Amino acid sequence: MTRRRHVLVGGGPATVAAAEAIRGADADAEIVVVGADPHGYYSRPGLAYYITGEVPGRRLFPLSASDLRALDVTWIGARAAAVEPAAHEVVLDDGRRLAYDRLLLATGSQAIRASVPGADLDGVVKLDDMDDAREIIRRGRQAKAAVVVGGGITALEIVEGLRARGAHVHYFLRRDRYWSNVLSVIESGVVLRRLRREGVEVHPHTDLAAIHGRSGRVSAVETGDGATIPCDLVAVAVGVRPRVELARAAGLPCARGVLVDQHLRAGDADVYAAGDIAEVADPATGGRVLNVLWNVAVAMGRIAGANMATGPHLPYDEGRPLNVTRLAGLHTTIIGTVGNGDDADLQGLARGDSQIWSELGDEDVVESGRGEAHVRLALGERTIEGAVVMGDQTLSPRLQELVEGRVDLSQASAALERSLADLACGVRAYWGSCRV
Repeated sequence: MTRRRHVLVGGGPATVAAAEAIRGADADAEIVVVGADPHGYYSRPGLAYYITGEVPGRRLFPLSASDLRALDVTWIGARAAAVEPAAHEVVLDDGRRLAYDRLLLATGSQAIRASVPGADLDGVVKLDDMDDAREIIRRGRQAKAAVVVGGGITALEIVEGLRARGAHVHYFLRRDRYWSNVLSVIESGVVLRRLRREGVEVHPHTDLAAIHGRSGRVSAVETGDGATIPCDLVAVAVGVRPRVELARAAGLPCARGVLVDQHLRAGDADVYAAGDIAEVADPATGGRVLNVLWNVAVAMGRIAGANMATGPHLPYDEGRPLNVTRLAGLHTTIIGTVGNGDDADLQGLARGDSQIWSELGDEDVVESGRGEAHVRLALGERTIEGAVVMGDQTLSPRLQELVEGRVDLSQASAALERSLADLACGVRAYWGSCRV
């Protein structure tokens, strides 16, 4: 019996999780990873702490050399140029051809570039990968003033990283709120007040109209109302788009992402997709959604890998998206449907974001806080559809169980609504009598 060959395109969390699942199910399988990032597999969420100086670069690598050896994976440092499903081959950018029995596409997403004059000047940066993080650190040490444009988690990571490196930071928001499709007015206000206390100059209702340069390097930006702000550095974080070019050129079904079935097959019996590029069915709405979340990529990779190894038997359950992050120094948990629709600062999903968060629904919202400790719930008819917890995280584990388990709270919803003065106490009081 011949060894089955699995080719995994992409070097991120979905790829590694798939390799672990394949190896766990088939000790004899041949696993080949094609990854273009010269640094291999590292924690993308950890880059935020790397650019602030809180975490050294060596701690961003979750797998040791011995861990990788135990997986018995052949890692090829190259870029996949084409996929030929009929021939069961992947063509690399150097002309090599890799035959496969099963193929996983986990090519991730990439930052959307600024579409203004001067976007190609030296000194315009993004935060997609390790090289970008190192560039931000290097330039942040030298920059006297920097402009950050965009919303979501990545923009804030860059703002905080540049402040930690000593740069004066101007933060442009097209509206008066931060991450307006996910956070409430109160939550956004907490974040922006903390940024201002740290010396960040926040510019609400401000568009980036052009980037000016001198001798090919950034020297200033021009705003939509004609103002000029001198700066050495411009960071753009207006969202990301899935890297679907490879799949689309191969004739696989694509919309915003690669369309996959419940087993994560991408329109071909032997081709799977996972991570940022996989556009999956949302059982709650019947529509399709994208998630740009590390933990979702890991979950998809595990399911895809298991199905590749032993046949499509495990369905992927989209569930309710969850992210535990840090916003302006505040630990924040975001679960389920919590948002308000669109965000003028984003042209695509923010990295670390889920489309589900921003979906509009019929939920009643209850919100309460003391100082910078804050809780918000989106209450459906019988369940909590989403939650945001900022600051004190005591309630987060319990709320995760309630949201993800779709626990029937029909007897408690009215009590929760009446307890706006102290929502946290209301949830704690209910939890004491709840049986999940």
